[in-house]
Amino acid sequence: MAFEWFKMYKHEENIERDVTDRVYEYVCEFYSVESIIDLTEEQIDEIERFMEDNVNEYNVMSVGFSNLLHDWDSENSYTEDEYED
Repeated sequence: MAFEWFKMYKHEENIERDVTDRVYEYVCEFYSVESIIDLTEEQIDEIERFMEDNVNEYNVMSVGFSNLLHDWDSENSYTEDEYED
């Protein structure tokens, strides 16, 4: 019988969620904010620079940082769109 791993994607999703939670928690503690939504553009720029200098695409933490940046951008784009109407 050949090796199989059924529903491996569930484990991957759990790992991705754990990494993302850890990045969110660390960033919020570092900047003393309650939520990533409270981060400023300057702070996001600092995080992006940190990623460029320290986190390559194969680093396990890269998915957490990418999720944080994407989520922050999504939240701020939504908020900006609300005010444009």
